[in-house]
Amino acid sequence: MLLVPIAVIVATVVGAISDQSVAGGIIAAGIVVFVILWSGFLVVTPNQARVVLFFGRYIGTINSAGLHWTVPLSNKRRLSLRVRNFESARLKVSDADGNPVEIAAVVVWRVVDTAKAVFSVDDHMAYVAVQSETAVRHLATSHPYDTTEDGRTSLRDSARVNDELTAELRERVALAGVEVLESRITHLAYAPEIAQAMLARQQASAIVAARYKIVEGAVGMVDSALHRLRDEGLVELDEERKAQMVANLMVVLCGDRAVQPIVNVGTLYG
Repeated sequence: MLLVPIAVIVATVVGAISDQSVAGGIIAAGIVVFVILWSGFLVVTPNQARVVLFFGRYIGTINSAGLHWTVPLSNKRRLSLRVRNFESARLKVSDADGNPVEIAAVVVWRVVDTAKAVFSVDDHMAYVAVQSETAVRHLATSHPYDTTEDGRTSLRDSARVNDELTAELRERVALAGVEVLESRITHLAYAPEIAQAMLARQQASAIVAARYKIVEGAVGMVDSALHRLRDEGLVELDEERKAQMVANLMVVLCGDRAVQPIVNVGTLYG
């Protein structure tokens, strides 16, 4: 097709020279034909597409790089097929437990259906931005910031939360011909007004969990000591002395400070 406009120019020049009486008409007709044919050419760069419209009717999409010829006098809209990132602002929302948190995410996406991207929504980039922030808000309100309950997903479970966010985004932006490749939470924190209180609560929970482990281990050690004393016959203790021994061992094992021992220099019961 690139040779056709050149042939038109050559034919126009030859016709004008051969018949001087109608040279003006031949030149005008040649110029019109040349402009019409030349309007069908377009250049497509890598990772770019051209959506072709002919008098308002969708003809098709050209997405292979190079020089192309399509329907003359058509409208060719440029559309990028490159992979893009969208990073949401830090959104302040309430989690599933009603605690205010700050959350932000990054979404990696690209256009896979050019017709939907151009005709289904007004602006596919703005559509992705709005739907991304909506999905992040919905995710934050569906899960607590942190949880100690087994089987309950928290926002800090990054792998599960990211997969859930990606799945929801894919459903939301499919209408616009967009594919979400990946999405990740990039910022997650309690809101400043409750950050100190939540930090104190987390510290208290950690202390309680640590104490629970210490007491559980101490009980096991005391039980083992009593069984060994009984099995090896080292000493016979009545119930009162057993209780006293258990109390002393629990104080030693569970105390967070060094215990000052009292040495008994008399009899066992003195």
